[in-house]
Amino acid sequence: MVDTHLHQNSVQDVLDYDREKELKAFDDTKAGVKGVVDSGIVKVPPMFVIQTNELSCETSNSVLSHLQIPVIDLKDIHEGGFLRKQVVEEIQRASETWGFFQIVNHGISEDVMDDMIKGVRRFHEQPTEIKREYYTREKTKKVKFLSNFLLYQSKAANWRDTLYSAIAPDAPNPEELPAACRDIIISYSDNVKRLGVTLLELLSEALGLKPNHLIEMECAVKQELGGHYYPACPEPNRTMGNSAHSDPDFFTILLQDQTGGLQVLYQNQWIDVTPVTGALVVNLGDLFQARVALICCSVVPWVPL
Repeated sequence: MVDTHLHQNSVQDVLDYDREKELKAFDDTKAGVKGVVDSGIVKVPPMFVIQTNELSCETSNSVLSHLQIPVIDLKDIHEGGFLRKQVVEEIQRASETWGFFQIVNHGISEDVMDDMIKGVRRFHEQPTEIKREYYTREKTKKVKFLSNFLLYQSKAANWRDTLYSAIAPDAPNPEELPAACRDIIISYSDNVKRLGVTLLELLSEALGLKPNHLIEMECAVKQELGGHYYPACPEPNRTMGNSAHSDPDFFTILLQDQTGGLQVLYQNQWIDVTPVTGALVVNLGDLFQARVALICCSVVPWVPL
């Protein structure tokens, strides 16, 4: 049920303030959303408020809430023959139908995944004075801490802070990574890189191509890491940690904690992605769709009339 009184107040709040000024003041603190929470607020600042009609549209999932994205077991992919083919077919169906799937037995240990989540949390929960030295919006920086990549362009800011690091092909020096999570970023990224190559091989086969086809198209060249942090929110019904979007990359390998909150759009309904112990979520991005379209154009011969 929507509280109309709250909605009316939120609209008035938005009308009564200078958005650009508030965005700049927030950015200048270099403390992120965590800094806003630590200041002791009891109401969500207007710059984060999403209008009720947009919020209800993005969070409605009541019709298909019983559905789950596919969970694919990769344990048999190295066996070859029928067992590998079965996994490839599962990936093909999931890619065509959902564009998302979860994978288990993918080769990355639960200890490494748990340590990665702990490392990201450890960085974001440090004193602001330590995090500030990494805060920047400079695109050339290989390692940075910031809140909202599109802070000045979006209608409403997301309730989220991010630690970003380039990984490949031009990796930062280890000393550039925050001490709070330096070792685990290096370890986790190495594991994800190997898994990414495996997924490219399986996706190539799912497209009816040779296993190394997408790798030869240089789809494995670039790798980035984003460690998102969603601080406790005093009014979670007025904002979002991440608004509706598609990823611009080839694919995203997403590690979520057991809190949940991730949703995917399926048949015009938002579906909860329930965390599965030891699983990673694979999200096929815009670049994957563009490359697939290019491949289809290149392998289908032109037949003159």
